[in-house]
Amino acid sequence: MSETYVKRLSTILLNAITDKDPRVQEQVCGALCTLGESQPAEVLSACEEHLRLHEKLAHPYRTMVLRAMETVVSNHIGELDKDMARAIILLASNEMTKVKELVSDWQQAASSVLVAVGRRFISSVMEELLSKFQPGLLPHPCTVHTLASLSISNVFGMVPFLTSILSTMLPMLGAAKHDSMKVVFCCALQRFSESTLEYLANLDQAPDPTVRKDAFASDIFGAYDILFHQWLQSREAKLRLAVVEALGPMSHLLPSEKLEEQLPKLLPGVLTLYKKHAETVHVSKSLGQILEAAVSVGSRTLDIQLDSLLAALHAQICVPIESSSPLVTSNRKEVLRCFTVLACCSPDRLLAFLLPKLDTSNERTRVGTLQVLRHVINAAAAQMAVKKPFILSSMKLPLLDTNNKVKRAVVQVVSAMAHHGYLEQPGGKAMVEYVVQQCALPPEAEPQKPGADSEALAADSVRAISVSTLYLVSTTVDRMGEVLWPYLLEFLVPMRFTGALSPLCRSLVHLAQKRQEAGAHAPLIQYNGNVHLPSPYAITTRLLAVSSNPYVGDGRGAASLRLLSVLHQDIHPALGQRWATAIPLLLEHLEEYSEETLSQKEWEEKLLMFLRDSLAVVSDNTWVCQLTLEMCKQLPNYNGTPLEKNFLYKCVGTTLGAASSKEVVRKHLQELLETARYQEEREREGLACCFGICATSHLDDTLAQLEDFVKSDVLRKSAGIFNIFKDRSESEADKVRSALILCYGHVAARAPCELLLARVEADVFRNMSQCFSTKDPALRLSLVQSVCMATQAICSSAHGGSFHLSRKAELVAQMVEFIKAEPPDSLRTPIRKKAMLACTYLVTLEPALEEQVQADLIHSCLHSVMAMLPEPEEGDSHQESLYLDTMQALKDLLTSLLQRNMTPQGLQVMVEHLSPWIKSPRGHERVRALGLSACLLQFFLEHLQISALVPFHNLGLLVGLFSPRCADLWPATRREAVSCVHSLLYLQLGYEGFSRDYRDDVAEQLLSLKDGLAHPDPTILFHTCHSIAQIIAKRLPPDQLISLLLTLFEGLGDPDKNCSRAATVMINCLLKERGSMLQEKVLEIVSVLRSKLQETREEHVLQAAQHSVFVLATHHCAAVVSSLLGSPLPFDSHTCTLWRALALEPGLAAQVLGLLLEKISRDVPFKESRAFLLSSTPDRVATLLPLAATCALHEVASAPASGPAVLELYPQLFAALLLRVSCTMGVQPPRHLQAKERRSASSGLASRSLEPCSSAVDALQAVLVRGGNEDVVQHMELDGGWQLLKTSAGHEEGVTRLASAMAKFAGPRLPLVMKVLFATQSSVYEVQRVTSTAFLAELLSSNVVNDLMLLESLLDNLTARQKDTSARVRRLVLRGLANVASGSPEKVQTHGPQLLTAMISGLDDGDDPHSLVALEAMVGLARLLDLVDTWDLRAVLLHIAVRIRPFFDSERMEFRSASIRLFGHLNKACHGDCEDVFLEQVVGGLAPLLLHLQDPQAPVVTACRFALRMCGPNLECEELAAVFQKHLQEGHGLHFGEFLNTTCKHLMRHFPDLLGRLLSTSLFYFKSSWEDVRAAAPMLTGFLVLHVEAEQLPQVDLEQLLAALQLLLKDPAPEVRAKAAETLGRLVKFA
Repeated sequence: MSETYVKRLSTILLNAITDKDPRVQEQVCGALCTLGESQPAEVLSACEEHLRLHEKLAHPYRTMVLRAMETVVSNHIGELDKDMARAIILLASNEMTKVKELVSDWQQAASSVLVAVGRRFISSVMEELLSKFQPGLLPHPCTVHTLASLSISNVFGMVPFLTSILSTMLPMLGAAKHDSMKVVFCCALQRFSESTLEYLANLDQAPDPTVRKDAFASDIFGAYDILFHQWLQSREAKLRLAVVEALGPMSHLLPSEKLEEQLPKLLPGVLTLYKKHAETVHVSKSLGQILEAAVSVGSRTLDIQLDSLLAALHAQICVPIESSSPLVTSNRKEVLRCFTVLACCSPDRLLAFLLPKLDTSNERTRVGTLQVLRHVINAAAAQMAVKKPFILSSMKLPLLDTNNKVKRAVVQVVSAMAHHGYLEQPGGKAMVEYVVQQCALPPEAEPQKPGADSEALAADSVRAISVSTLYLVSTTVDRMGEVLWPYLLEFLVPMRFTGALSPLCRSLVHLAQKRQEAGAHAPLIQYNGNVHLPSPYAITTRLLAVSSNPYVGDGRGAASLRLLSVLHQDIHPALGQRWATAIPLLLEHLEEYSEETLSQKEWEEKLLMFLRDSLAVVSDNTWVCQLTLEMCKQLPNYNGTPLEKNFLYKCVGTTLGAASSKEVVRKHLQELLETARYQEEREREGLACCFGICATSHLDDTLAQLEDFVKSDVLRKSAGIFNIFKDRSESEADKVRSALILCYGHVAARAPCELLLARVEADVFRNMSQCFSTKDPALRLSLVQSVCMATQAICSSAHGGSFHLSRKAELVAQMVEFIKAEPPDSLRTPIRKKAMLACTYLVTLEPALEEQVQADLIHSCLHSVMAMLPEPEEGDSHQESLYLDTMQALKDLLTSLLQRNMTPQGLQVMVEHLSPWIKSPRGHERVRALGLSACLLQFFLEHLQISALVPFHNLGLLVGLFSPRCADLWPATRREAVSCVHSLLYLQLGYEGFSRDYRDDVAEQLLSLKDGLAHPDPTILFHTCHSIAQIIAKRLPPDQLISLLLTLFEGLGDPDKNCSRAATVMINCLLKERGSMLQEKVLEIVSVLRSKLQETREEHVLQAAQHSVFVLATHHCAAVVSSLLGSPLPFDSHTCTLWRALALEPGLAAQVLGLLLEKISRDVPFKESRAFLLSSTPDRVATLLPLAATCALHEVASAPASGPAVLELYPQLFAALLLRVSCTMGVQPPRHLQAKERRSASSGLASRSLEPCSSAVDALQAVLVRGGNEDVVQHMELDGGWQLLKTSAGHEEGVTRLASAMAKFAGPRLPLVMKVLFATQSSVYEVQRVTSTAFLAELLSSNVVNDLMLLESLLDNLTARQKDTSARVRRLVLRGLANVASGSPEKVQTHGPQLLTAMISGLDDGDDPHSLVALEAMVGLARLLDLVDTWDLRAVLLHIAVRIRPFFDSERMEFRSASIRLFGHLNKACHGDCEDVFLEQVVGGLAPLLLHLQDPQAPVVTACRFALRMCGPNLECEELAAVFQKHLQEGHGLHFGEFLNTTCKHLMRHFPDLLGRLLSTSLFYFKSSWEDVRAAAPMLTGFLVLHVEAEQLPQVDLEQLLAALQLLLKDPAPEVRAKAAETLGRLVKFA
């Protein structure tokens, strides 16, 4: 029976092999293999029979069956009996040779079956194959191919047959006419030869150790004769390649004498193939095998053929390599292998051929030759050892080649030479120098051209490979130590090796450390008369200089410092201890920063400090002088690197400062002045720094040397203007003067303070003044910079305050001239900045400036800076930095001037200078002026000294000037204006006698208002201005009030509208706050305001009319309201302003709101009318009076003063507006307003007011805000609730979010609001009932109703609404009852029966099986079940489970998800203690839940995960529960197949009796409408069968199952068919 069953399964699967989908075919094949694992013989028999009986089966399907057979045979070869093997062999042989044409996949599959069987039944396979391999008849190509494959897969089994096969094959070779057949014979001969060679190489393991090579020699030679002399001449390239591949291994089996005899023809014959084939890897491989065979027999013929061999191989190696072609790369490896063979047998001939090739100028030839040379140096080291001098001498010309590819090849050869001792020979150092030269290549010297080699060049550039080679040779080749040390030191100083400094230093550090370890304290550098080695002074100078630019050149700064540290003993014996601590600190600093973040100035200071410390430690004048000499000597070397030369100048100044010999100092300073390159700006600066540093220790000598240099040439122009060299042009002379002036400036800046004051006027300023008349920009900059440095040095000295500078007026006047000469609209040079800084220092010196001079100075500086164009855009950091520095210099100058007159009058003078700029029409000028004003006021405040209480008489004028600027168009101006007012108020407090550290609460409020000024919204801006005015009103003295007001009145005409409005706001505020003091001035003030109202219709002017409306309304409230309601809709801005005026007094506001509520509720909210007679549905059009009242209510409630009135009527306002929103959704404005809007659709405000629903929402928001519930408004805004509230689709959700926000932020308001809403449940409008129910239902989700003891009344109200005619209302009632679980979970048990009854009633709501009320009931039950009393639940548990089961397979996702999740909660509520009747429901639901894990909807899958985790404990199987918990956690990925397999294993282990029930349920889902579920059903079936015990199999109706699976094999979905096939494979369990 079992055999028949397995065969039947196999037959079903074999019939499905013709499926069109490749995935299904593969799965069927896999299923057959699975069956074969259990019953290989039966499956193989079925496959054999299927193929035999279905002769017309197409060959792609036959191929699939044969592949399955091969897999089964390969895995169970030991279980096959001879009969089965024989049947398979016959079948495969027949399939393989059925057609004469080549059908590769089919015949290859059949061949593979024969090869698999042949691993054990070689004799039977050979018997069958030899029966089709008869003498005199050409065999089928696949027969020969199979024989070849067998010879490789079963070497020991096949080789004994090869003699007979070869003898039979040999005559066939001549009969083969088609090239394809010849190719097959060639491949077979190749494989036969390879297997024979393997057999002979492993004779100790072979079954017949007597086999000898001679046994095959004659047949192989016979085959060779035909292949070489006949077939190799074919025009078919594929055949020629097959022949040459065979000749390689065949050559090892030829008799020695025959091989020797054939080589003169064989080698040229193979070489000619290089010209006939583009892909030559097979030719090269075969040639290598032939050469190895020839060498192994000691052939003498090679000598004759050597030249042609070398030429051909060399041509191959010179072919340009393409990195993307693996065949070309493989060919190069084979060619190099050939060269290795030749190098070992004929090294002299090889070198005689190769080395002359190095002299050619052809790039490919030279590169190829170098690559071969590197290879033979490495691969034939012993043979090449005696040729070292010869090889080295041949490298001279390649060393001169400039081609990058050649360079790279040369470096690789040098690397090979280093490892094999070549560089120790004469000429080796030239190789080292060459590598160092390549290390010094700059990146731009290696241009990359687009093409095949560009990537290789980038990844393996000449410099990169040279750097790597130098380091590797230095660190890994021990013998190179003597070659490289100290030779590499010679490359440190020459400038042409600068690019190689980093790798040089790294290698030298390693070599030096190794020598230190070996030689302890001995000096590392042994000069021994070697004049090429650099001196310690040269090394120190060079390494210090390059360290100044530490990150260039691969971080040469750190590398240089490490080398210095290692060489400390050779630099000077005393430096070791100091450098051991100093250099690591410098290196640590470099590691903390990067090239972008390092401060160059700070780094140079650290290096100079390091140098000063080193000089102090050495303390040897001779050594210092030698170092100075070397530094001066190296200075010209750095002409091309200004940064490093600048630093080296500073080093020279430092060493000169440490020298004790004045003659040496004077001599070197003189040389520096004579040799400096004055045309270079950086060099002039470096020279000046050098003189300044030197002056620290040698002031007199430095000044004397400068004086001598000035006098060294006859003055050719007017006195005081020196011309240095006669042959120089005037421009060149100016550059020299510029440098000298800078020298004087730096000398003054660095000179000892106690010596400077005596020399500054006579020696420094005197020489500077001689150049003041220059027009050269560089010289002017040097002058102002030097004056600045000198005056700063004077001020910083201890006696600077009392120093009398006689040239002060002259210097100030000259600086002013320089400032005036600068272009006023642009900032190109730092001249004005430096000049103002100089003036800042000059102002502090005696004598004091005259008043007119001071005014001229202020005016010139302001005009020069303030009129500049706006600050540069971000991006030009240098320009931006220069601007900021210039502004700071101006601030410093003005504060310095103010400090000389710290009185209100002095402050007034400064402000008068700034006043035109404060009122400038250009914004950037106002920003600067206000910024300067704020700075001056703050300075004045910080330095305020009052000896007696005097009035601040100009406070009102100043406040009036600055305060309107709080509304300037530019935010920066507004901030600065607030700062000015803030400082002025504190100045007033200071004049009133308050201490400087006193902090006034009122004045401090100004600072908090700055944020409001940053906001562009005018409402916020002017509200902030109002607050500022209130603060001013509280702190302004009465006598200053009228002057302030008059100044503000002037501000009403300000061209800047913002400032004009701010003046209005501040005037109104002041009148309100301080009007009682202006009794005599009231008429004048009101007259001014009325005139302004008549002149303009600006909003800020209209505010003056608000009080009139307010007074009128206090007497005639109803009339005013009625009149305003009659205004045209939408209200214009003036009307809105007047409405807001009615809220100024709470009592009046309450009356107005009450009247408006009455207007809203008196009339119907809308009327229905048809726009067209034939329209199907009437339009809803808003009634006019309620709409106008709603808009007015919004305006009144928007006024801040309406707060108390809104609080008084809060419940009525909230409920009325909420219901107003609900009944105006989709309602259109009145007809006449629609027409008006079409005529003038321009006003944004009109569009807002004309939308009835939006106007109601706006009014509701205003009421909430005014009622203190801004949090509710903000929460709704962030949550998108207001937008939802306006739409029909989102209205319920919007109401829900509003209720949630009210419960969270406005709990105490709810009792009265609920009371009003309760009264609306009888509304005739369904939408209003829905809105109120939704609001009340959501309140139950918050605990606030329980806290306010509203729960019972709310539950009773909602329960009463359960019979409402509206399904929407009934659904919302259920949602609200379920919300108790969230808001008051502790009350659920108390009201459990009531809640459960309502929910179960909802499950049965209406006739519609998919009622949304039922869905809400399921969702609600899921929330309540965990909280109700167990006994209450048990009574309804079964009823609920039965009622929801049909929803598991509902077509609607929401019902599937809700019912499954509720099922999970039912299980969770049982806590593992469920009654048997409910357990039946659990078991019945298990299969659907498992299958719906593949549901196409993610929420359903999530619900299934939850439900299964909850079912686990109720099944009383810990292993199964653990599996559910492990695999089904939320958020974790699920491998469905693995999970289902594990689940089924535990189900069948613990609940074997459920097999039949689970399978029948699974069969039901075979017809599911969801493809993924249909595919999962057979998977479940297969895994259940896989794990069931044999005794349980009778539970299965096998016929029904097979029939169902056969139907699934015809399913339209490929995935389903594949899973069905997989399951059929598992049904082998029933065998």
